[in-house]
Amino acid sequence: MTPRAAITLPVTALCGGTDSRALPEETPVALVYNGSTLAVMMATPADLSDLAIGFTLSEGLANAADLSEVEIVEHPHGIEARQWLSKARAEALAQRRRAMAGPVGCGLCGIDSLEQAARKVPTVRPGAPISVTEIARALDSLRSAQPLHDATRAVHAAALWSGTMDLVREDVGRHNALDKLIGAMAHGGQAPQTLVLTSRISVEMVQKAAMAGFGVIASVSAPTAAGVRLADQAGIALVTHNRHGTQIFSHPHRITSGEPQ
Repeated sequence: MTPRAAITLPVTALCGGTDSRALPEETPVALVYNGSTLAVMMATPADLSDLAIGFTLSEGLANAADLSEVEIVEHPHGIEARQWLSKARAEALAQRRRAMAGPVGCGLCGIDSLEQAARKVPTVRPGAPISVTEIARALDSLRSAQPLHDATRAVHAAALWSGTMDLVREDVGRHNALDKLIGAMAHGGQAPQTLVLTSRISVEMVQKAAMAGFGVIASVSAPTAAGVRLADQAGIALVTHNRHGTQIFSHPHRITSGEPQ
């Protein structure tokens, strides 16, 4: 049994008196392949099997058919998520092995070269168009599907939308939330459609989305310029919708007209 995702702690108010509030936990999680640690990250200790599988897929370390069951092992100072790869995959992994340790906001900590930062991603096969109204509905639905955020106001979410909110995963790290979603989709055999995010759409988020096959990314937060360029190259429609309106940054032909309700 993994640690709780949140804990309630006492706080002191400036106006005097004491209170308490829920805060998200973050725990060192080591991703271990064939007995060797590849990456260590700070993550919310929930849905860790999804995190391990999603990281493996989004980083291109193995295909879904190559994945084994994940073994979650607790230690006094953190958690190991253990996976086993075929001999060929393990040898390829050894060639690009790295140790990743750093703040949850960094998606490129520990990479070996500039080439890894600019790694190529597949071109996503275009799916059915989606309307502006549906994007607004998806983002509105996500706001009511984040129990950990409701309790703590301090985590990110990534969700699969296909006309309904099919899956949601939360984590203190936006990259972790997306990896958890990708892992859960792989486990459930669910196809990628629209990716809905609460976070900034950085180049690393677009890389992971492209590896998973998402044709549309929608978020309440703005993208980076590099994220827009990569989404355009990968065939991904990138859209933001918030109180300032709706903006389409790439492949606008994938988004149909219609005002949000």
